[in-house]
Amino acid sequence: MDRLVNTVRPYAWGSTTAIPELLGTTPTGEPQAEMWMGAHPGAPSRTERGPLNEVIDADPVRELGAPAVGKFGPHLPFLLKVLAAGAPLSLQVHPDLAQAKAGFAAEQAAGVPIDAPHRNYKDANHKPELICALTPFNGLCGFRDPIEAADTIAALGVDSLKPYVDLLHAHPEEAALREVMTALLTADREDMAHTVTEAAAAAERLGGAHAPYAALAHHHPGDAGVIAAMLLNPVQLQPGEALFLGAGVPHAYLDGLGVEIMANSDNVLRCGLTPKHVDVPELLRIVRFEPTEPGVLRPEASPSGEEVYETPIDEFRLSRFVRAEGATPTDVTATTPQILLAVAGRPKAGEVTLAAGESVFVPAGETTELSGTGTVFRATVVA
Repeated sequence: MDRLVNTVRPYAWGSTTAIPELLGTTPTGEPQAEMWMGAHPGAPSRTERGPLNEVIDADPVRELGAPAVGKFGPHLPFLLKVLAAGAPLSLQVHPDLAQAKAGFAAEQAAGVPIDAPHRNYKDANHKPELICALTPFNGLCGFRDPIEAADTIAALGVDSLKPYVDLLHAHPEEAALREVMTALLTADREDMAHTVTEAAAAAERLGGAHAPYAALAHHHPGDAGVIAAMLLNPVQLQPGEALFLGAGVPHAYLDGLGVEIMANSDNVLRCGLTPKHVDVPELLRIVRFEPTEPGVLRPEASPSGEEVYETPIDEFRLSRFVRAEGATPTDVTATTPQILLAVAGRPKAGEVTLAAGESVFVPAGETTELSGTGTVFRATVVA
């Protein structure tokens, strides 16, 4: 197996303390948002054999196993991260596989540079993802019942928001949500900025369930995404709980530390809470305008002690082992590639002792045991 040396990405929304606390390092004062573990070419993990993407490229079948290569191609199909949100991420949505393939092909044919700020599709893959909380973790996920959203907005008492409240009472629900989101994203920016400022002041006065929206406006003053956020379900995960985010579901992470796993893709369409490009027509084509429950996941334990977070896709499978002192070693040998990440204690993967925040890549078929005490996340695929 290969001990991984991983890159920490310094995005502006990152916490300055959460990842250093996990790793036992001194904070630099700069945001540390995501630690990437995997073979993504943007920041591949490093091993003694070289960057992990180059190690895999040299012999995909040996590293990934024939079943995974046959199903997903000669590349690691997932990216594992530790994500530390100190401020809200953009309100966003991901395409499904067919939409991603079509969108990528269209932008390629149009000659849009891959790094252009207005480009929507960086690759031809979908990006389902799962976030598992290591600390209390707040986010927004999926459309709430339109009447609940209408009540939240109406309570602000802002006259310029009354038309949106009326629209949310219309039927069918999907059409109401689409019409309100469209109106928010196409409104005059100066008028919307005044509305958001007034709404944020009211949210701060009201406090309680409205307080998060005042905080959003503090980070993104005048942004229509502050109002759009009121259309979504607020959700708080407790440590060990997780949230699966499929295609077309609008969402945003607000704050907290978690382990995130996703299909190996960069495709994001933004709805708000960002200075970045918002392609309204494409966004409206991708978003699923249907009320949904957030669907908090709790792991299902197996006799081996492995706790699995069940999801409906095969590009990744996330589980964890919470190992007590004196527990017998657990065989985790698999025919698929694995990344093992410690988040507590000092467990051992084979002969490698892992401190919190340390990880290893285990090639397909390599005999591996977990021993020692601590919590280990296991990322692999279903092939």
